[in-house]
Amino acid sequence: MSCFGRLALSALLVVGAARLAPAAAQDGATKPAGPPKIEPKVLAILHAACDTLGSARTMSFTAVDTYQRNARNGQPLFYTVLSHVTLQRPDKLRVIRPGDGVPDEFYYDGNTMMAFVPSANLVAIAKAPPTIDQMLDAAWDIGAIYFPFADVIVSRPCEVFDKNLKSAFYVGQSVVVGRTTTDIVAIEGDNVQAELWIGAADHLPRMVRVTYPNEPAHALYQTDYSDWKLNMPVDMTAFSSSRAQAAKRMAFAPPPAESPRPAAGRPPPAKQP
Repeated sequence: MSCFGRLALSALLVVGAARLAPAAAQDGATKPAGPPKIEPKVLAILHAACDTLGSARTMSFTAVDTYQRNARNGQPLFYTVLSHVTLQRPDKLRVIRPGDGVPDEFYYDGNTMMAFVPSANLVAIAKAPPTIDQMLDAAWDIGAIYFPFADVIVSRPCEVFDKNLKSAFYVGQSVVVGRTTTDIVAIEGDNVQAELWIGAADHLPRMVRVTYPNEPAHALYQTDYSDWKLNMPVDMTAFSSSRAQAAKRMAFAPPPAESPRPAAGRPPPAKQP
């Protein structure tokens, strides 16, 4: 089948899916929108996920971040970043990012943080504060390093919801995302809208999609989570690297003074060092 034939078939499938949309969704398109509501069921799902994440002493997972950028001709292109994450609370983190782009490694052991680019044998090393939460701020301040999954690894994951939540409603369940049953919830805060797929049984996030209505590009940011392991023994040597320590040193490059730390779900800035 030709490319255009496949596109035509895809269009038919989309139309067919639209015809099968729940009646509630169709009704929502014709009824005037009422005031935003925060459904208690959604709060319960969010807080169960936050409690599960926040209470884990050790954690490892894989995150695939997809973000949108327009090409010179205006066509939207999608880029991906793969991260293998390991942490031990309150003061240890490792992020290994292979694949698309320049692979890099990040290590934090409670005393120092290291950003290592193996292909160039370059490393930036700096003193770090004593907790993961504080280190995430410091990493941005000194090196423009930001992890789109940061809200998953902080000590109080629900803080981002509790501060700015304006609406929250239950969408339904999926048996496709994450190869398990997930509860789908939609939330809205100040200049951010998100849809989350959260494991119905284990309360772990499987996918998060975020958009920023006031952003000129109206870009989509998505993070897929897999390979969750909580409260498993972790080798303490995982949070440092002798190879990185032996690499050629260079300084971290801080973000421009006018550049704020990216919001949740945004792609990481240019790789450092």
